[in-house]
Amino acid sequence: MTQQNKVAVVTGGASGIGAAICRYLAKDGMDIGIWDMNEAAMAEVAEEVKALGRRVVTCKVDVSNRGVVTAAANQVRSELGPVTVLVNSAGIHGTSPILEMSDDDWDRMMAINLKGTFICTQVLVSDMIAAEWGRIINISSSSTQTGSPNMSHYVASKGGVIAFSKALAVELGGKGITVNNVPPGSIDTPMLRNLEKAGGLPGGIEAVGARNPVKRAGRPDDMAAAVAFLASEGAGYITGHTLSVNGGRYMS
Repeated sequence: MTQQNKVAVVTGGASGIGAAICRYLAKDGMDIGIWDMNEAAMAEVAEEVKALGRRVVTCKVDVSNRGVVTAAANQVRSELGPVTVLVNSAGIHGTSPILEMSDDDWDRMMAINLKGTFICTQVLVSDMIAAEWGRIINISSSSTQTGSPNMSHYVASKGGVIAFSKALAVELGGKGITVNNVPPGSIDTPMLRNLEKAGGLPGGIEAVGARNPVKRAGRPDDMAAAVAFLASEGAGYITGHTLSVNGGRYMS
């Protein structure tokens, strides 16, 4: 799986799933651009990447802001080189019954989760087209596969990510670029812990995990291992695929 000297950008790379992905890709020999809003947490992950012997650039990025994304892309290119691996992991979560959901609730969810994925991909894909090689891995959600109450805006945004991935896989496949998505199940991350605190997980994370066939909640490393595979040379004949990492919550 070694990908020596390739450059990867991981959005939402400061914590949880994104941070684990940064570590896994660095272990596979990639230099890493970490994009997130949390500068202190990014700095900690950056030190871990450096300890693995890889170069790293951190950028404070709101993925829904094209100007900020473009500036960050130029910084990564200047310091590390062209980007040929993109992991769109940045995202927000929220709960609201449909009758209480505001336009602002809906628009913010779409802006970060779906439009942000589009902007980051559009800004960076030219590097992959020039290289005639690329990997785009989008983090979606198992809630798109099973449905989930009081999260119609979140589920719709992540469902859009899956559809976007499939459309791009067809469009870019002949250019040496694969596009896949990975929907996590119940992964023990700060985002899921916040949902637990808000009462969105009846019984808590451990109880939800125990209902899966594997009888546990997922770990960020479970997701990172799947993403690292899809980013590898060995996954070159896999595109437009939804690789479920959910402990059996949803089987297809």
